[in-house]
Amino acid sequence: MSAIPPDVAQRVRVVLLDVDGVMTDGGLYVSGGDDAAEEGRRFHVHDGLAVHMLRRAGLKVAVVSGKLSAPVRRRAESLGIVEIHQVSAFGKLDAVDGVLKRAGATWGEAAFLADDLADLPVLREVGLPAAVANAVPEVREAATWVGVVPGGAGAVREFTEALLGARGEWASLVEGYVGECVEHWRSR
Repeated sequence: MSAIPPDVAQRVRVVLLDVDGVMTDGGLYVSGGDDAAEEGRRFHVHDGLAVHMLRRAGLKVAVVSGKLSAPVRRRAESLGIVEIHQVSAFGKLDAVDGVLKRAGATWGEAAFLADDLADLPVLREVGLPAAVANAVPEVREAATWVGVVPGGAGAVREFTEALLGARGEWASLVEGYVGECVEHWRSR
């Protein structure tokens, strides 16, 4: 795993996540029916808490996926992600541009965690391009940070720890989270 330079980490205000191959292992569960709603995904629970920690750190989190999927929308909404964009590969740059404008952020203030060729245009524009361990070679080459955890196995959590650690925030965020849990338990 490569380290994220602290100065680059400090500039990040928006974290963009691809879904298939990043938040999932890239596999699709498809039933025998004709209804696309019967398609499913498997997400890793550690990534959910990672998104929570990014939001606790004051970072905007957005999903930019190249495939329309009801399970993806439900998972992102359950994590409190408001910016959910399911567009074609040709629409990713426009989707990210809109996210950044609404956040009042620049491309240099964005991180993108990705895995496949459809992500390259965005990776080449953001300030912190990042790749999961099993990303295709072209994505790994374009990334400043490459993890050791494959997509769908907690890769978002690994990236979150690296990013917030490089910002010097991970340990205090964890302690704050634990303290709130204990306080809630004691106040029952």
